[in-house]
Amino acid sequence: MCGRYTNTAGVEELNARFSVPISGDAGTHRFNIAPTEQVLAIVAPKGQPEAQLLRWGLIPPWAKDLKGGAKMINARMETVATTPAYRGLIPKGSRRALQIADGYFEWLKPEQRAGSKAGPRQPFFFQVDGGIPFAFAALWTPAKVAGEWIHSVTLLTCDSAPNRVAAAIHDRMPVILADRDAQQAWLDPALDADEALALCGALPAQRMSARPANPAVNKAGNLDAEGPELLVAPGGGQ
Repeated sequence: MCGRYTNTAGVEELNARFSVPISGDAGTHRFNIAPTEQVLAIVAPKGQPEAQLLRWGLIPPWAKDLKGGAKMINARMETVATTPAYRGLIPKGSRRALQIADGYFEWLKPEQRAGSKAGPRQPFFFQVDGGIPFAFAALWTPAKVAGEWIHSVTLLTCDSAPNRVAAAIHDRMPVILADRDAQQAWLDPALDADEALALCGALPAQRMSARPANPAVNKAGNLDAEGPELLVAPGGGQ
């Protein structure tokens, strides 16, 4: 699963990359984005792409509270067309989203020797094409909870086996749409569920890199503690 990621770029770089006006800094310059936070995404509810802030962790329209959202940050691409919370979203371009990122974290479980305590999990930081902004293939929906409209999002994951870089750390990886044509197609209302899912899958390993990151990313929520030092292991340099 993908439970933390980065969007370190600024508005100008993201505008140039995605050609969609982004009006404010909210959701940018982030080094440790966590579930339930407001994240920057591109959606096309009326057919025209626009930037929105969405709550990470899908809240289905029938939800009575926000408690389940943290468990729905990821959706498996293999079952997204049949799972009740997602099956009505994947066929619609108006409910598919581009969740903007420029890296993500995954954790390697430490080896545990008999009779000893396991150490802290080691995070690894993954980038695409040397660090370019990209998009996770995602789904979003509005839901009215306790009289308030909540717009929320979940990102798709896939089997990491075809990507040796990702598979070395975890058996799942996010579905990454790294190129503009795939990003535009993902939001195209003319594509049905099968055609949209045909865009998904593991990004080729040659486009991805991974390196140990700072275990400080294990603790999220302190925006004042976020910075580029989180992206490299202590003493490792960049």
